[in-house]
Amino acid sequence: MKFPVLFFSFLPADGMALFPFILVKERKYKNDAAFVNHERIHLSQQLELLLLGFYIAYLINYLINRSKYKTHDEAYRNIVFEKEAYLMEADLGYLKRRKLWGWLKFRKATYPD
Repeated sequence: MKFPVLFFSFLPADGMALFPFILVKERKYKNDAAFVNHERIHLSQQLELLLLGFYIAYLINYLINRSKYKTHDEAYRNIVFEKEAYLMEADLGYLKRRKLWGWLKFRKATYPD
């Protein structure tokens, strides 16, 4: 599925997925296949959790992580949805074979050193 990639220089992050859009802070990200794939993974997560469910689960996961890890960055990188997106962003064929609720298998995943 194609999703429009829109440029907004005032974004607080380099990019974000707000269904059905991918928002980027810098135009260069529009052509970065792995970056766009990362955001497309989030759009798939949002769809399977019916949008609002995704945002609620994302926030709860972040808040739990924030009490568990020392920094915002650690808490953010350990959100299960981010783990799936970061670990699979370079695999441009991932979304074609991704199973429903695919993010669940990343709950205990860790980033390579």
